[in-house]
Amino acid sequence: MWTATGVWRWRRNPLRRPTDLFEAWVAFAALICVLLVAPAIGTVAGMEVDGTLQRAAREQRQERYLVPAVVVRPAAVPPTGTTTGTEADPSAQRQAPQRTQIVASWTAPDGSSHQGTVPAAEEPPRTGDRFRIWTDTQGRLVGRPLDASSASAHAAVVGLAAALAAAALVETVRRLVVRRLMHRRYILLDRAWAATGPDWGRAGAGS
Repeated sequence: MWTATGVWRWRRNPLRRPTDLFEAWVAFAALICVLLVAPAIGTVAGMEVDGTLQRAAREQRQERYLVPAVVVRPAAVPPTGTTTGTEADPSAQRQAPQRTQIVASWTAPDGSSHQGTVPAAEEPPRTGDRFRIWTDTQGRLVGRPLDASSASAHAAVVGLAAALAAAALVETVRRLVVRRLMHRRYILLDRAWAATGPDWGRAGAGS
């Protein structure tokens, strides 16, 4: 509001310099970008990310399965993140809570049998206990699939970050333009003083 008022006030002010009006219009354009363009960029970015994450979530739900597993024995060594004959998904290791490690066996959706080190579902783990784990079709350990609400939350954060980044960029450009204008004003002032300074205060010099 103050920017728009400033632009209007400088329109016909007799003391207005060309750079004053230009600076006011730059500020007005920056305000429009912050209020309209930046939110639009954030919305578009959020929608794009949400679409990508929702597709990934659907693919994960189709490719990941919750299968029953049986506790075989406590793990004799620290977890290595490997299973017999297959490699565990790193995301499963990152998402696994810090619990007692056990050796468990399970049957994959494709019918193959597997045995590997996984976190215990209950404390303390007992041999023969049954629990469920996430695997892919071949029985490799994977993390829990991304749900739709989490995907939307991540997309909202990305959209907000994009809007803030766009607004910050606009403000940075505005400040650079104003700094350039101030530099130009000083140059013009120096030139004007160089032209009139020697005659300043002299009788008949028109000063």
